[in-house]
Amino acid sequence: MKTAVRLLWYFAFFWVAILCAGTFLQYYDFKNNSAFLQIKQAAVKTGWYLPAFYCHIIGSSIILLVGFFQFSKKVYNSCPLHKALGKVYVFGVLFFSAPGAYIMTLFIDRGKWVFISFLIQNTLWVLFTLAAWIFIKNGNVDDHVKMMRRSYALAFGAVTLRFYIFLFTVFGHGVGFANNYIIISFSSWIPNLLLVEWINYYHENRSLHIS
Repeated sequence: MKTAVRLLWYFAFFWVAILCAGTFLQYYDFKNNSAFLQIKQAAVKTGWYLPAFYCHIIGSSIILLVGFFQFSKKVYNSCPLHKALGKVYVFGVLFFSAPGAYIMTLFIDRGKWVFISFLIQNTLWVLFTLAAWIFIKNGNVDDHVKMMRRSYALAFGAVTLRFYIFLFTVFGHGVGFANNYIIISFSSWIPNLLLVEWINYYHENRSLHIS
């Protein structure tokens, strides 16, 4: 079990680092000339899209890195550091990344199912993050940890989304990309949540056996 967790940890960190580095290198100059923004010119012209876009991608990059290390034992056992990073994570989700994602969702042109998928994902992200914050404020550490795992699983959807886009682009021959994107949009976060529910179940049963 420990070996599998360690391998999963390294795999996750690799893709988080790739996404964050790629975001910085592609968008750090704010020139708005990336391939993605070029196909979003109609949305950009509204004046709403770019502020939401940068809030989301910059906020998400910080959140992904901060949230990832929150699950490290060294950080978790350092109470002041864990609290400080936790505040950055919660503030970033609730006031930058998630609001930006909501506005970006309004400009999705991949059909209603992709819109529904991202809307549900973002709403659950807000609810889980807010619940985690309320739990820890009330001293409920166990439920706080469970909710933070769920929250980060949805944040990690930014990583799995791009991973699946890569896989479907390379191996998705014979399937229209529009149909691929419906599958990708749901696959980017639902399996993440299922994995976290298994992790929560495993840790809860382990605690019961120990006690």
